Amino acid sequence: MLVTETLNTGLKRGFTITVPEPELAEKREKRLAELGKTMQMPGFRPGKVPMSMVRKRYGSAVAAEIAETLINESSDKLMSERKLRPAMQPKLEVTKPGQNSDLEFTVEMEVLPDISIPGLSDITLDKPVAAVTEEAVNEALQKLAEQRKTFEPVEEARPAAKGEQLVVDFVGKVGDEVFAGGTASDIAVIVGGDGFIPGFAEQMEGMAPGQSKTIAVTFPENYGSKDVAGKDATFEVTAKSLAVPKVPELDEEFAKALGVESFEDLKKTVTQQIEREYAGLTRMKLKRGLLDALSKRADFAAPESLVEAEFAEIWRQVEQEKAAGRADPEDAAKDEETLRAEYRAIADRRVRLGLLVAEIGRANGVSVTEQELQRAMFNEAMRYRDQAMQVVEFFQKNPQALERFRGPIFEDKVVDYLLNSVTLNEMSVTAEELAKDPEEVSEG
Repeated sequence: MLVTETLNTGLKRGFTITVPEPELAEKREKRLAELGKTMQMPGFRPGKVPMSMVRKRYGSAVAAEIAETLINESSDKLMSERKLRPAMQPKLEVTKPGQNSDLEFTVEMEVLPDISIPGLSDITLDKPVAAVTEEAVNEALQKLAEQRKTFEPVEEARPAAKGEQLVVDFVGKVGDEVFAGGTASDIAVIVGGDGFIPGFAEQMEGMAPGQSKTIAVTFPENYGSKDVAGKDATFEVTAKSLAVPKVPELDEEFAKALGVESFEDLKKTVTQQIEREYAGLTRMKLKRGLLDALSKRADFAAPESLVEAEFAEIWRQVEQEKAAGRADPEDAAKDEETLRAEYRAIADRRVRLGLLVAEIGRANGVSVTEQELQRAMFNEAMRYRDQAMQVVEFFQKNPQALERFRGPIFEDKVVDYLLNSVTLNEMSVTAEELAKDPEEVSEG
């Protein structure tokens, strides 16, 4: 093949590849001869069909097959010989199809930049560490008890207080019209609690069984039903019964109800869980600080195609949030041109940081094993509880879907490697300080 370089600007490369017609003809004839050995036609013994008839039946298909094979082989050879690492799938365009002529096609791409791995010894990161206090354990135990509270009926017809449970019937209207889904009977509502339209449960405070009340609310703009989203509505509510919460005692009986041998064992389990949560927060902050430090050292040009692809994904999310009424207030105050420029800068930073992390991992032999992919799959399946087996079956039938886990696992392994290479300055903090987000959030 003959290779002519047509473009070499920045990270952009372009080539024209020509495969001479004699080489094409030789490969076509060889392939036709192979087919002729097994071709069957009435009046001819197997393998004795005249080549002219073999060529007539298979000529066009073989020509296309040989051209496609040579394009792939020539492209691969080009990448290998010139040590090209495309940032994205190269763009191929056939300019001469190779039918009674040379096969000629162009290859255009952006290549990954040459990345020098920066020194890491001068990176110092604060490692916030919080101790698990008795107060934190007691608070977690109390939350466990709250989650398992029951409600006991109240015989006296007294007003409901916040946190108590009213069983009610209600009919909802927009204007004078009853709307779909706005009528229900025997619904248990926690007075002042979440789960209903803002203002609905709060206005039930003070209602007693047997009483009725008209409650006025406004549906959120992003409410699930478009028929009532953003509209004012009224509910005719009738209270039927009242119950008060009963939180179980934190004792041996409570521990055994949770499947733990003793209350002391339950405290140990809760303590260990909090320690894992704190360790996760510590690592998250270390990772954020590490990526911020690396991004300042990723001072190379990023391939425009990767930046545009990353920006397109960011902008899609921005548009989705805007359509759902959850746009960032700071974004809403900016014109689109300014906003696009800011998010494109974020995309550029993410791409450069991602390439640097990938290069560090590649240079240090970091890889993702099949066992790690399988473990990630099972962790993902466990998130769906009752449907866990269906999720596992999906991944087993679609093994390529496992690739979605490879990138995050690889990044975490590189981060682990790097955290062993930088200086960590351990500092004691409170749980509140550990959980607090820094003012500037990493875009890595």
